[in-house]
Amino acid sequence: MTAVVIYEHGGVEKLRFEEMPVPEIAPDEVLVQVKAAALNHLDLWLRQGWPGLKLEMPHILGADAAGVVVACGPLVDNVEVGDEVLLAPGWSACHTCSHCLAGDDNLCSGYRILGESTQGAYTEFVKAPAENAFPIPPGLSFEEAAAIPLVFLTAWNMLVHQAQVRPGEDVLVLAAGSGVGSAGIQIAKLFGARVIATASTAAKLSKAKELGADEIINYAEKDFLEELKKLTNKAGVDVVFEHVGKATWEKSIRALKKGGRLVTCGATTGYDPTLDLRHVFFRNLRIYGNFMGRKAGLREALRFFPDKLKPVMDTAYPLKDAAKAHARLMNREQFGKVILNP
Repeated sequence: MTAVVIYEHGGVEKLRFEEMPVPEIAPDEVLVQVKAAALNHLDLWLRQGWPGLKLEMPHILGADAAGVVVACGPLVDNVEVGDEVLLAPGWSACHTCSHCLAGDDNLCSGYRILGESTQGAYTEFVKAPAENAFPIPPGLSFEEAAAIPLVFLTAWNMLVHQAQVRPGEDVLVLAAGSGVGSAGIQIAKLFGARVIATASTAAKLSKAKELGADEIINYAEKDFLEELKKLTNKAGVDVVFEHVGKATWEKSIRALKKGGRLVTCGATTGYDPTLDLRHVFFRNLRIYGNFMGRKAGLREALRFFPDKLKPVMDTAYPLKDAAKAHARLMNREQFGKVILNP
């Protein structure tokens, strides 16, 4: 099978298009012929590497995949050969720890992510636990299905499980053009919130409006905190959907009203921001860290596709052009998900 692999960390030139062996499946796994894979910032970080990261080389990236089941292990009974599925990107290895038993599989010490701690989806065939194979919602293409798993799993966990957003609340979604940002807008609206979205271009803000954002702020032209104060009569918002990190952190904290909640899943601009703790304890703020999401949450979210939630796709590239796809994501040119077609 053809695949995009890395043999060492570095720039986009490290992505190599070549032949790899078809994976062998375990009794509880399925083999999926990948029809579409989607990029995440995780792919960029894995390619570049970080201190302490150890990957089995050559390594295939890619946490998001949709395709057709072509083989099932003898213990598999939830899907059949020929089924069209998308893959939940994370799974636990134990199913017996307190976190797994509580449904918080993403907190299991043995939690693994497709394309990070396993071989990923930038390929023609990928294997995964059968429990991670979910039917594609009716009416969605393979490309649309591949654009769903990681970002909607994450955004659903952030807003529904962690922040517990409620009707009538104000939610600030930063970097609306990102995959997780475009998912966050839709989920917040689904639960009845007023959404204030930020982005750096008029084109991205227009698309955020199309997804349901009630108010928009161009942070490249205006101070988003000052604009937010105008929109909330200086009160601030109930929830900040944060995944930018150092560049926005201080203003994100100050954007919250008393008793507000901030939930964060990333730090693309840096992981060491300044935090004035007086803002936290004097104003009774709550800060939630979020890593991926519960598999059950993805199943819940899929019920709303394609009527109330929809995947947001940017551009599709042939698999061999993975370097171009990485460059588009690195340069923040996209709105929504960048897709690879094997």
